[in-house]
Amino acid sequence: MKILVTGGAGYIGSHTCLALLDAGYEVAVVDNLSNSKEESLKRVQGLTGKTLEFHKVDLLDKRSLNAVFEKSSIDAVIHFAGLKAVGESVSIPLRYYHNNVTGTLNLCDVMGDHDVRTMVFSSSATVYGDPQTVPIKEDSPLSPANPYGRSKLMIEEILQDLHRSEAGWNIALLRYFNPVGAHSSGLIGEDPNGVPNNLLPFITQVAVGKLSELSIFGNDYPTPDGTGIRDYIHVVDLALGHIKALRILASNPGIVVYNLGAGRGYSVLEMVSGFEKTTGQKIHSKIVARRPGDIASCYADVSRAQRELGWSSERGIDEICADAWRWQSKNPDGYE
Repeated sequence: MKILVTGGAGYIGSHTCLALLDAGYEVAVVDNLSNSKEESLKRVQGLTGKTLEFHKVDLLDKRSLNAVFEKSSIDAVIHFAGLKAVGESVSIPLRYYHNNVTGTLNLCDVMGDHDVRTMVFSSSATVYGDPQTVPIKEDSPLSPANPYGRSKLMIEEILQDLHRSEAGWNIALLRYFNPVGAHSSGLIGEDPNGVPNNLLPFITQVAVGKLSELSIFGNDYPTPDGTGIRDYIHVVDLALGHIKALRILASNPGIVVYNLGAGRGYSVLEMVSGFEKTTGQKIHSKIVARRPGDIASCYADVSRAQRELGWSSERGIDEICADAWRWQSKNPDGYE
């Protein structure tokens, strides 16, 4: 069975490609390399001893995407490709809507033309917005607080409409919480362009000396220590969730929705303390203003994924921090 992975050279994509190859799937990747490096896929192949196809293609280029489907016999798609920075989406919303939504429309058109109707979609916990209660269940109200989250919700609604309009589509909407960590080898991990938007790569870049100090965005949230609380899930656990999703789609369930998270929250200060304890590295930090679009607390109820997928997060904060530091210390400049 061959899986097309859009955005497969990125952080979550590369770990999922590794998990797919280890599980016996064939893999083809399309990625425009706008926020990723082809080197990640070379390392995935080295770690697994298996090969994959790589096509440098942007989903906005429908003709080139169609050519990939004509060359490769694709059975299912895992769709990661998209712009993903919450703060940036507030500054340039039109680019986010055009890239994320139009790219998905092109992908669905091409999939339908080639009779490929199985998709695992990389959605996000941002579709819930500022939750009324936590932990968050899949049937909680959907009210994203920023253009990135709204683009994800728009795509979810498009995919639901597509399923209703055409028989045979089987789609898993996976709402990720906060992917962190790296492969235990230290050979693949998160390599953001410029200053990281996410907490843990910011921490590791301070630890390795690439950045001078950590900016903590707000300490006046209504949380125990005033800093934002998030659900941090190890990226390897998240990747394995996609394998489980592919397997359940083989039973023709139609549309299914799952939260993928650890099922508990940690504050920014707790993550900093955990990293210092696990690695022995001191993290210098300062409090700065809140970021637009950020919320106080967000963590998952993962009981549906545990019950229906047979999946749960197995790697805790200590392993997350150790793996993230191993990646960053071995690769201070990322894949460069």
